[in-house]
Amino acid sequence: MKPPPLVPPALCGFLLLLALIFTVSYAVGAAAGPVAPGMHRSGGSDYGGGTDTGDGDMGDMGDMDMRHGSGG
Repeated sequence: MKPPPLVPPALCGFLLLLALIFTVSYAVGAAAGPVAPGMHRSGGSDYGGGTDTGDGDMGDMGDMDMRHGSGG
């Protein structure tokens, strides 16, 4: 009598399909490029290469009207 397989064939097929979906998704995303104009990696290293100072300052917002909401 033949012993049962260690991993069910359906699980192998599912994992193969999952890997294929992620691969195709990554390829489509890489081909599409950034999601917004001007969005790109900052130079330097992988981490901490940007110019973010961490103080929450968003720079000059121009003439944006910041009076909104129900606070008066």
